[in-house]
Amino acid sequence: MHISVGSDHRGYKVKAKIIELLEKLGHSTSDAGTNSDDSVDYPDIANEVSKRVSEGNSDRGILICGTGIGMAIAANKHKGVRAATCHDTVTAEMSRRHNNLNVLCLSADLFGERSVEQLVSIWLETEFEGGRHERRLDKISDTESN
Repeated sequence: MHISVGSDHRGYKVKAKIIELLEKLGHSTSDAGTNSDDSVDYPDIANEVSKRVSEGNSDRGILICGTGIGMAIAANKHKGVRAATCHDTVTAEMSRRHNNLNVLCLSADLFGERSVEQLVSIWLETEFEGGRHERRLDKISDTESN
């Protein structure tokens, strides 16, 4: 799987650890920045990762900022992107199982390194159930064209 990863200045250290984990798990990655604690605007990073996912250049995306909330808001403006902030393994699993989440948004401030690795691994491994959930996602997709 190819995964695009991006963060603002608050999440760049977590981003580096996630990229390391993804590559260790055999995934290819692209880094949408940033790579320092110099202030940047999170929508710029979210837009770059989400564009890659929306256009099919990345299978999934991971975004990191202080809370993950701003990244999710910006990411969801892109057609075909389903982004949410996940705070634990249960929300990470269910975001894939029921919502086929393709952009995971994380808080740089609320997790320890081990927690992030476990959460990302579960998100990557969990398959979409389809069925009744597919019907619901189709209804969401229909609103994107209006």
